[in-house]
Amino acid sequence: MSDKPIKRKMEETEEGTTLFNVPFPTELTPEALQSLKQMAPIIVKDPYSITYIHSYGQDSPWFAGLANKVLLGSRQPETGYTYATPRGHDMYTGKENDWVVLPQEGKVHAFTVCHFGSESFLPETPFVLVLVEFEGANTLLLGRMIGVDPNDASLDWIGMKVKAKFRRLSKFKPTDVYFVPAEA
Repeated sequence: MSDKPIKRKMEETEEGTTLFNVPFPTELTPEALQSLKQMAPIIVKDPYSITYIHSYGQDSPWFAGLANKVLLGSRQPETGYTYATPRGHDMYTGKENDWVVLPQEGKVHAFTVCHFGSESFLPETPFVLVLVEFEGANTLLLGRMIGVDPNDASLDWIGMKVKAKFRRLSKFKPTDVYFVPAEA
């Protein structure tokens, strides 16, 4: 038998959610209890925070490249098929790919103007996303294009030469690389 006293009551604290004017009948008659079925739901807003640890795994060299102002792709050594958005393994043969350096200049294959985005991008709307073609690459790379007015979008942008720029302070995110129109 323990000498510790047994708790008989939950400790009350000042932290947590405070609700005011929660509707509830003063008398619990059968009619009042039935009326609870019509009660509007109580909605509680609680802050939520989480530290998320994530590994880039086989894509780590791509993010390290961005931090060092190098744009990497991957190539299947047997077929030469080159991915601008790198893949660890070839989509046709399933064989492992090698890392290759991509040129930092390409051209706009397609674009879209985003007038809505996720919570982190919403303050930056409207913004332009481009699919960039690179010499020697078989696939495209999606990235942001700045230096153009999203409100003056034009089909003339298709085929526009662009060059890669990199954030000075890497965030180790895909947005560490972006594109600007190349000087003529």
